[in-house]
Amino acid sequence: MRRFEEIIAWQKSKELTIDTYDSFKTCKDFSFKDQIQRAALSILNNIAEGFERNTDKELIHFLYIAKGSCGEVRSMLYIALELGYLNKSKFDKMYSKSEEISKIISGFIRKIK
Repeated sequence: MRRFEEIIAWQKSKELTIDTYDSFKTCKDFSFKDQIQRAALSILNNIAEGFERNTDKELIHFLYIAKGSCGEVRSMLYIALELGYLNKSKFDKMYSKSEEISKIISGFIRKIK
């Protein structure tokens, strides 16, 4: 790979981030909205930053941060569902995407190691 944009986890996390921004654009709970959007954005930004550091050690470090942000998004999705900010179908779609990204990141980390 020559660019972070080629990383599948980055591509999928970009989709998740756009979906997150779209899904919560009318949410009036501004602190919640801000936190889940920042967590989603953190996934792709950490993948990009780690890649640009040009060392495997730093890439792995940032991939672990991105993986943690995937967990944060999934955790917040439960709250969004319980509070009625998302319907079950949207929850399932976003949850599955975040879980898929986390698995891809784990595989990427194993490959680098």
